[in-house]
Amino acid sequence: MEYRKLGRTGMDVSRLCLGCMSYGEPDRGNHAWTLTEEKSRPFIRQALELGINFFDTANVYSDGTSEEIVGRALREFARRDEVVIATKVHGRMRPGPNGGGLSRKAILSEIDHSLKRLGTDYVDLYQIHRWDPHTPIEETMEALHDVVKAGKARYIGASSMYAWQFLKALHTAERHGWTRFVSMQNYVNLLYREEEREMLPLCEAEGIGVIPWSPLARGRLTRDWDETTERAQTDEFGKKLYSVTAEADRKVVDRVAEVAAERGVPRAQVALAWVLQKSVVTAPIVGATKPHHLEDAVAALELKLSAEEVARLEEPYVPHPVLGGI
Repeated sequence: MEYRKLGRTGMDVSRLCLGCMSYGEPDRGNHAWTLTEEKSRPFIRQALELGINFFDTANVYSDGTSEEIVGRALREFARRDEVVIATKVHGRMRPGPNGGGLSRKAILSEIDHSLKRLGTDYVDLYQIHRWDPHTPIEETMEALHDVVKAGKARYIGASSMYAWQFLKALHTAERHGWTRFVSMQNYVNLLYREEEREMLPLCEAEGIGVIPWSPLARGRLTRDWDETTERAQTDEFGKKLYSVTAEADRKVVDRVAEVAAERGVPRAQVALAWVLQKSVVTAPIVGATKPHHLEDAVAALELKLSAEEVARLEEPYVPHPVLGGI
């Protein structure tokens, strides 16, 4: 396993982050395809055995049960100081007023709920899951600063938003002397490259660690275009991502298959290697529901694509609608 500093921090994270959205009680929340605790634990153990020290979840995943499962497994399988635990805040956790968002009330409440579910005194990376247009960014950034100063989070990060919003948040923190975002968890893969226009250059210029979610485009890059899965059939959010550019996206998927066949490796390795070759990317967030998923991800670290292969993979791409506020 390789390790890198997360942005300009001194914290070392593995070049792969295990995304834990797939682990949670199927009858809780909106993800009926998640794995139960019994089925989830082997993947968390496997990740640790492969050298992965970086684990990402969120309060909203499976109504908090993802945090519970991840927390229990890491307490049993690892030493707390040797792992990097990341979670997120924004999504609605309860009906009625103040049940979600990024107000001071929500953030200070949700960090305590997350810590209780995870069974830890602090998280290493506390991320805002989305931009909250209903709360002043000053209120959000000061609350996050107070979370860090209280010792409940070591660093703070952000997730999908427009580049102008992210820059506004960075400027607000600097202007007031508050804790600054160190990472951006955004949507980057061969089927969605719009982040290359503004967000990735911004992150590189500001020393922000990039930890892309869905680097395999929810599995679309790992199988034939018309092939489906149980998750794909019930993933309403995923269905919205490619409907406008389906024909062009099919060509990209076919190109991944061609390069993989020539290399004699699974398609997942080629698609992930493309993300990893971007210098601004610290650690793609990979999901795992089968043992070979993590094996392929680790193997992708050794797969170095040539400039010609990168050009071939990128050539069929057409501009997509910008999804900064996904």
